[in-house]
Amino acid sequence: MAGLKLDPIDLRILDAIQRDGRITKLALAEKVGLSPTPCWMRLRKLEKAGIVSGYHASVAVRMIAPVAILIVEVTLGNHRQPDLDRFERAIRQVPEIVACWSVGGGVDYVLKVMARDIDAYQRLVDGLLQREIGIARYYTYIVTKTVKDEAVLPVTALLDG
Repeated sequence: MAGLKLDPIDLRILDAIQRDGRITKLALAEKVGLSPTPCWMRLRKLEKAGIVSGYHASVAVRMIAPVAILIVEVTLGNHRQPDLDRFERAIRQVPEIVACWSVGGGVDYVLKVMARDIDAYQRLVDGLLQREIGIARYYTYIVTKTVKDEAVLPVTALLDG
Protein backbone atom coordinates (compact mmCIF):
# COMPACT_ATOMS: atom_id res chain seq x y z
CA MET A 1 0.00 0.00 0.00
CA ALA A 2 3.06 2.25 0.17
CA GLY A 3 2.39 5.33 -1.93
CA LEU A 4 -1.27 4.49 -2.56
CA LYS A 5 -3.45 7.41 -1.53
CA LEU A 6 -7.12 6.75 -0.96
CA ASP A 7 -9.60 9.48 -1.75
CA PRO A 8 -13.24 9.73 -0.66
CA ILE A 9 -14.43 7.78 -3.72
CA ASP A 10 -12.06 4.89 -2.91
CA LEU A 11 -13.39 4.89 0.65
CA ARG A 12 -17.00 4.84 -0.59
CA ILE A 13 -16.13 1.89 -2.83
CA LEU A 14 -14.61 0.02 0.12
CA ASP A 15 -17.60 0.83 2.32
CA ALA A 16 -20.05 -0.37 -0.34
CA ILE A 17 -18.32 -3.69 -1.01
CA GLN A 18 -17.93 -4.37 2.72
CA ARG A 19 -21.68 -4.04 3.08
CA ASP A 20 -22.47 -6.03 -0.08
CA GLY A 21 -19.67 -8.04 -1.68
CA ARG A 22 -22.05 -9.19 -4.43
CA ILE A 23 -22.97 -5.68 -5.56
CA THR A 24 -22.99 -5.37 -9.35
CA LYS A 25 -20.48 -3.16 -11.12
CA LEU A 26 -23.27 -0.87 -12.24
CA ALA A 27 -24.84 -0.57 -8.78
CA LEU A 28 -21.42 0.08 -7.23
CA ALA A 29 -20.70 2.82 -9.75
CA GLU A 30 -24.06 4.45 -9.07
CA LYS A 31 -23.57 4.20 -5.32
CA VAL A 32 -20.19 5.96 -5.38
CA GLY A 33 -21.02 8.49 -8.12
CA LEU A 34 -18.79 7.25 -10.94
CA SER A 35 -19.36 5.72 -14.33
CA PRO A 36 -18.85 1.93 -14.39
CA THR A 37 -15.43 1.73 -16.08
CA PRO A 38 -13.55 4.18 -13.80
CA CYS A 39 -15.27 2.63 -10.78
CA TRP A 40 -14.21 -0.87 -11.84
CA MET A 41 -10.65 0.33 -12.47
CA ARG A 42 -10.49 1.78 -8.96
CA LEU A 43 -11.81 -1.45 -7.47
CA ARG A 44 -9.19 -3.47 -9.37
CA LYS A 45 -6.49 -1.06 -8.09
CA LEU A 46 -7.69 -1.65 -4.51
CA GLU A 47 -7.63 -5.42 -5.07
CA LYS A 48 -4.15 -5.39 -6.61
CA ALA A 49 -2.84 -3.28 -3.71
CA GLY A 50 -4.15 -5.91 -1.28
CA ILE A 51 -6.58 -3.49 0.38
CA VAL A 52 -9.46 -5.67 -0.81
CA SER A 53 -8.19 -9.05 0.33
CA GLY A 54 -11.16 -11.20 -0.65
CA TYR A 55 -14.90 -11.65 -0.90
CA HIS A 56 -16.68 -13.91 1.56
CA ALA A 57 -20.14 -15.12 2.43
CA SER A 58 -21.38 -14.81 5.98
CA VAL A 59 -22.82 -18.22 6.90
CA ALA A 60 -25.20 -18.69 9.84
CA VAL A 61 -23.42 -21.83 11.06
CA ARG A 62 -25.87 -22.43 13.89
CA MET A 63 -28.65 -22.90 11.32
CA ILE A 64 -26.73 -25.86 9.93
CA ALA A 65 -25.68 -27.59 13.15
CA PRO A 66 -25.22 -26.83 16.83
CA VAL A 67 -21.91 -25.16 17.59
CA ALA A 68 -20.06 -24.12 20.73
CA ILE A 69 -18.14 -20.86 20.57
CA LEU A 70 -15.27 -20.51 22.99
CA ILE A 71 -12.81 -17.76 23.78
CA VAL A 72 -9.47 -19.10 24.97
CA GLU A 73 -6.63 -17.24 26.64
CA VAL A 74 -3.25 -18.89 26.09
CA THR A 75 0.03 -18.30 27.88
CA LEU A 76 3.16 -19.87 26.48
CA GLY A 77 5.96 -21.33 28.58
CA ASN A 78 8.69 -19.56 26.60
CA HIS A 79 8.66 -16.33 24.65
CA ARG A 80 11.55 -16.73 22.25
CA GLN A 81 10.71 -16.05 18.62
CA PRO A 82 11.01 -19.72 17.57
CA ASP A 83 8.52 -20.65 20.33
CA LEU A 84 6.05 -18.01 19.17
CA ASP A 85 6.49 -19.09 15.54
CA ARG A 86 5.92 -22.77 16.40
CA PHE A 87 2.72 -21.96 18.28
CA GLU A 88 1.39 -19.69 15.52
CA ARG A 89 2.14 -22.25 12.78
CA ALA A 90 0.27 -24.92 14.71
CA ILE A 91 -2.73 -22.67 15.35
CA ARG A 92 -3.03 -21.74 11.66
CA GLN A 93 -3.48 -25.44 10.86
CA VAL A 94 -6.55 -25.92 13.08
CA PRO A 95 -9.76 -24.99 11.23
CA GLU A 96 -11.81 -24.84 14.43
CA ILE A 97 -9.62 -21.95 15.60
CA VAL A 98 -11.26 -19.23 13.56
CA ALA A 99 -9.32 -16.31 15.04
CA CYS A 100 -6.06 -15.87 16.94
CA TRP A 101 -4.68 -12.63 18.30
CA SER A 102 -1.30 -12.03 19.90
CA VAL A 103 -2.05 -9.65 22.77
CA GLY A 104 -0.27 -7.62 25.41
CA GLY A 105 -1.12 -8.01 29.06
CA GLY A 106 -1.39 -11.07 31.26
CA VAL A 107 -1.73 -13.63 28.45
CA ASP A 108 0.05 -14.15 25.14
CA TYR A 109 -2.80 -15.07 22.77
CA VAL A 110 -6.57 -14.95 22.61
CA LEU A 111 -8.31 -17.52 20.40
CA LYS A 112 -11.84 -17.80 19.09
CA VAL A 113 -12.77 -21.45 18.68
CA MET A 114 -15.87 -22.92 17.07
CA ALA A 115 -16.45 -26.60 17.85
CA ARG A 116 -19.34 -29.02 17.49
CA ASP A 117 -19.67 -29.24 21.27
CA ILE A 118 -17.62 -28.97 24.47
CA ASP A 119 -16.32 -32.53 24.13
CA ALA A 120 -15.02 -31.76 20.63
CA TYR A 121 -13.37 -28.62 21.98
CA GLN A 122 -11.67 -30.55 24.78
CA ARG A 123 -10.36 -33.13 22.30
CA LEU A 124 -8.96 -30.26 20.22
CA VAL A 125 -7.19 -28.77 23.26
CA ASP A 126 -5.90 -32.18 24.34
CA GLY A 127 -4.45 -32.62 20.85
CA LEU A 128 -2.74 -29.23 20.99
CA LEU A 129 -1.26 -30.02 24.40
CA GLN A 130 0.02 -33.40 23.15
CA ARG A 131 1.71 -31.69 20.20
CA GLU A 132 3.82 -29.70 22.69
CA ILE A 133 3.52 -26.36 20.91
CA GLY A 134 4.50 -24.42 24.02
CA ILE A 135 1.20 -23.93 25.86
CA ALA A 136 1.87 -23.44 29.57
CA ARG A 137 -1.67 -22.39 30.59
CA TYR A 138 -5.00 -21.82 28.97
CA TYR A 139 -8.32 -20.47 30.19
CA THR A 140 -11.56 -21.21 28.39
CA TYR A 141 -14.66 -19.02 28.32
CA ILE A 142 -17.86 -20.43 26.84
CA VAL A 143 -19.88 -17.93 24.83
CA THR A 144 -23.45 -18.16 26.12
CA LYS A 145 -24.93 -15.41 23.95
CA THR A 146 -23.65 -13.47 20.97
CA VAL A 147 -24.53 -9.82 21.40
CA LYS A 148 -22.59 -8.54 18.39
CA ASP A 149 -20.21 -10.24 15.98
CA GLU A 150 -19.23 -8.01 13.08
CA ALA A 151 -16.53 -9.39 10.84
CA VAL A 152 -15.42 -5.96 9.61
CA LEU A 153 -15.30 -2.37 10.74
CA PRO A 154 -16.72 -0.12 8.04
CA VAL A 155 -13.88 2.03 6.73
CA THR A 156 -16.01 5.14 7.18
CA ALA A 157 -15.85 4.55 10.96
CA LEU A 158 -12.08 5.07 10.78
CA LEU A 159 -12.33 8.50 9.21
CA ASP A 160 -12.28 11.79 11.07
CA GLY A 161 -15.59 13.66 11.17
